[in-house]
Amino acid sequence: MAETIEQLADGFWRIAGEMKIGGVVDFGTHASLVRLANGNFVFLDSYTLPPDLHREVMGLTKGATIEAILNLHPFHTLHCEWMHAAFPGAALYGTARHLERFPELPWQETLCEDAALAERYGADFAFSTPEGVPLVCSDESVHFSSVLALHRASGTLHVDDTLVYLDKGPPLSLLPMNRRLGFHPTLEKALYPEAGAADQFREWAIALGIDWAETRRIAAAHNAVLELDSGEFPDLIGAALGRVKPVLDAHRRTYG
Repeated sequence: MAETIEQLADGFWRIAGEMKIGGVVDFGTHASLVRLANGNFVFLDSYTLPPDLHREVMGLTKGATIEAILNLHPFHTLHCEWMHAAFPGAALYGTARHLERFPELPWQETLCEDAALAERYGADFAFSTPEGVPLVCSDESVHFSSVLALHRASGTLHVDDTLVYLDKGPPLSLLPMNRRLGFHPTLEKALYPEAGAADQFREWAIALGIDWAETRRIAAAHNAVLELDSGEFPDLIGAALGRVKPVLDAHRRTYG
C-alpha cells in the first residue's frame, strides 16, 4: 500500500501509512493533519513521513505553525520519537501510556484522555473516550480503546481501532468488518469485569451517535474512509451496537 496524503475536506488531510503484520500483510495505519481555526496546524497521531510526504506536508502548511501532535491511541507508539524529532516545535501530547513508554520525550502535562485537552482544543475538536472499558487494558494485546476526535469544521471523525472500518482486497476482504462500520472485535476482552460495564459502554455509544449525529465521514485507523449521508452516523452506531449485543448480554449474565 502506497503512503499518501489525501485531502478529505477543507482543512483536513489524511496520511495513509503502512503497518505490516509479520512483514507481509499490510493492515495500514494513519495520521491526520488538520488546520485549526487560528490558522495553525495539528497532527492527530504520529507517522514517520518518507521524504516526499514530509515535503508535501511542509508545502501544505505553507510556513504556518504546526503547534501540536495529539497521540490519541495508547498503543500507537512506533512513530512518536520520529514525529517529535521532525517537528520539535510542536507541543507533544499523549496518553498516560505514551508518557510511560517514552519518559525522555517532552510531553505536555495534559494527557489526551484529560478533559483539559477538550478545553484547550474544544473550538476545533470534540473528543470522546469509551466508557465501560479501560483506556489501557491489563492484557496489552487488547487495543480496543482510544480517544476519538471529531473535527467540528469538516465533520470528520478520526478514530483508531475503537470503531473499525476496513475497505480491503483479499485476503483481508474476508474479514467480517470489511466495508462495515463496527466496534473493534476485542470489546469482549476490554469490558471491565464488573457489573454495569456493559451498560456504561452501550450508553456511551448511544450518546456518541446522538451527539455526533452530523459526522460526515470517518477516517479509520487502517486506511479506509467512510463517507456518510447527513444524519447516518446514529444509525450506523445503532447497527454496530446490535451486532455486539450478544457480547454485552453475556457480560451482564456474568457480572450482574
